[in-house]
This record gives sequence, structure tokens and C-alpha cells, in this order.
Amino acid sequence: MAFLYNLFISLLTFGMKVFALFNDKTKKGVEGRSESLTKVKSSFSQTDKVIWMHAASLGEYEQGLPVLEKLKEIFPDHKVLVTFFSPSGYENVVKKKHMADVICYLPFDKKHTVKEFISQFNTELFFTVKYDYWYNLLAELKNQGAKVYVISALFYERQSFFTSYGKWFVKQLQDNVDWFFHQTQFSLALAKSVGLIKSSVTGDTRFDRVKQLRERNNHVDFISDFKGESKAIVFGSSWQAEEKIAEAVSRKNNTVKLIIAPHDLKRVEHLKNIFPDALLYSEIHNFQSSIRNSQILIIDSIGLLSKLYSYAEVAVVGGGFHDAGLHNILEAATFGVPVVFGNHYKKNPEADDLIAAGGGKSFKDEYTTAEFVLFLTNEDNKEELAEMSRNAGKFIDNKPDSTRMILQKILS
Repeated sequence: MAFLYNLFISLLTFGMKVFALFNDKTKKGVEGRSESLTKVKSSFSQTDKVIWMHAASLGEYEQGLPVLEKLKEIFPDHKVLVTFFSPSGYENVVKKKHMADVICYLPFDKKHTVKEFISQFNTELFFTVKYDYWYNLLAELKNQGAKVYVISALFYERQSFFTSYGKWFVKQLQDNVDWFFHQTQFSLALAKSVGLIKSSVTGDTRFDRVKQLRERNNHVDFISDFKGESKAIVFGSSWQAEEKIAEAVSRKNNTVKLIIAPHDLKRVEHLKNIFPDALLYSEIHNFQSSIRNSQILIIDSIGLLSKLYSYAEVAVVGGGFHDAGLHNILEAATFGVPVVFGNHYKKNPEADDLIAAGGGKSFKDEYTTAEFVLFLTNEDNKEELAEMSRNAGKFIDNKPDSTRMILQKILS
């Protein structure tokens, strides 16, 4: 199986290099990986003690950040490395102010490549977030004496560990991971069923992260003026389905304000065609006198969404109407905002939990979603809106301090 895994990595590497000729996103990842070794060589020495967090993409980075921040407080003299697999994660973080000494792409998981990369510094503690496992990397980290953890681990039945050929993969985790910190009891039970007994349930560190969002300054210029006394619906990380919902709501209720933040800024031009009278956030300063007369605001800037939720009465979060995956619903719920989304969210147990808590609602199609959003924002249904808002906030409040429990185990 080791031979087949290494063959797979070789084919993956070759395939990504070929695909990079035709796809800009893949090209960024391939070119970025060619710079990773140079970055660590220039910033670290072989004696530097390093705390290393790996995240597949931006969502996992946000999930791991509370733990990383606390570890840096406890070990201020350690250097920090953050690696990504996905260009979307890397590009979003590298542009921001951050605590890491180095942010780079994770090298392709070839034995000689990861050995050379890891040998440039002294990894004292490594953790990966959720379920991004690279087996040559994990083995080399253990060979060099690093402590290895998986935080906010989430096992599900379709993973390779639970197949007829999964024993080799399980053995790699048994040998090379010191502890799994699981999000759910179900994930823990699955892990233990295949012998991954170095495990405990500590919950989802995203709850710690979104609780922090409340404490910062969430002001966004012009939004209060745009909203006025009206109710605001924020369409976060929207795709085509959420755009259809926004269309239906705007046609039937011209008193609510719609703030649309597309998942991909390439959709901005399409949104302008659907909503020709909408304001673009990048141009809103040119229309200050007419801001309150506009119903729809299109966000054509990145990094604002989690703050925009603090202005919402209702949030419609994208990704749940197709297999791309539901985006972060907790960033809205933390502000006591009812969250509405599609029903494709198998890898998001928090969605079921939010629904059960009465702070969220899921629908199978755009029409029924739009009808529910119109119901919530109707003046006759203030109590229903208020109850869902309270439930959403309590849902976040009642979650345990996952970061504290994880640190207790790591430091014990």
C-alpha cells in the first residue's frame, strides 16, 4: 500500500503540473510550492523551535487559529509556520496581518521533498486541522521527534480508513499521530472502531473563533447608512442559488435591504446584470446621497463578510444547494442572526445542531427558502424572528471552550 500511495502522490504531482497549464488557481499552487523551501530556508535555522499548523484551506485556518494564537502566547520565543494546500486559503491569509514567521504552500508529499523541507528547522509541535492527512509528512515529523496532533478532527464513514483497503492508512495514523481532538462523539466512535484510541472529544474550535468575532470592532463603513431603519438580509458566500433567492425576495419586499457577498468575485458582473440598480461597495462613496434609497448592495471586496453579519437580521449562507459544500454558518449565528441555507451539508454537523437549537433552517430549493426569508422579515412575524435570533446566539454561547481543553492535553 505504501508503494501505491507514493505512486498516487507522483501522479497527483504530475497531474497538477499539467492542469496548471490550463487553470490559474492550480498554477498558483504549483508555482507557490516551488518557493516553499526557499521561504523556510531564509527565515528558519535548523535550531529554531517551530510551532507548525497545516490547514487545507481558509476555513481550516480559521478553525485552527485559536489554538495557534494560544500556543504562541505560551511559547513566545518559538517561531510559527503555517502551510496551506489550497491557493484560496494561502492567498487570503498571506495578504493579511498575521502572526506567522512563514506562510507557504505545503510541499508535495514525496519522501525526499518533505524530508528536505522539515530538516530546515526543528518542529516541536505540529497540528493539522480537521482531516488533511499526508502520510510521508506525518512519518517524517515523527522521525524527527515532533509532537503531532489533529484538532477539530472529523471522521465520516466514507473515508478510506473504513474501507477494505484502509488498514495501511489507519496504521500510519496510529504510528504518527499523538492525539486526535474530535469535534463530535460520532467522529470519536468511528476513530475508535478502527483502533485510533488516542482520541477525545473537545468540540469544534470554530466556536471559539466566532466568539472572538464579537469582541472586535465590527464596523464597516457606509453599512449603517445603507441599512437605515430597515431590516437587512446578508447573502454570505453566495452562489447562483442564493442569487435566485435574493431576486425573489427583492421582487416581493422592497423594504428590506439586501447585502450580497458572492463566494467568487468573478460573479460580481453577473450580479450587476441581475440587479442593475444595485450599488457596488467599492463605489459606494460616490453615491452617499442616495445610499438609503438603494435596496441592494453588492460586496466586491474580500474580508468584510464576517463583520457584515453583525448588521443582519437574517443571513442566507451559500454552498448548501449543491455539492461544493456549505460555507461558514457560525460567523452569522455568533451575532444572534438566524441562518438559512440549503440541505447539502453532510460534512457540516454544526448545521444539524443549529437547526435542532432553533437558530437555523434548511431547505431543498430556492423558492421555499425565499418564502421563509420573506416570512421572517415580515413585520407581522417579529416574535418568530426574535426567537430564532435568541436561539442562534445561545447555540454559540453554550458550546465548550475547545481551545482550553486541547491546550490542557497538549501541555499535560
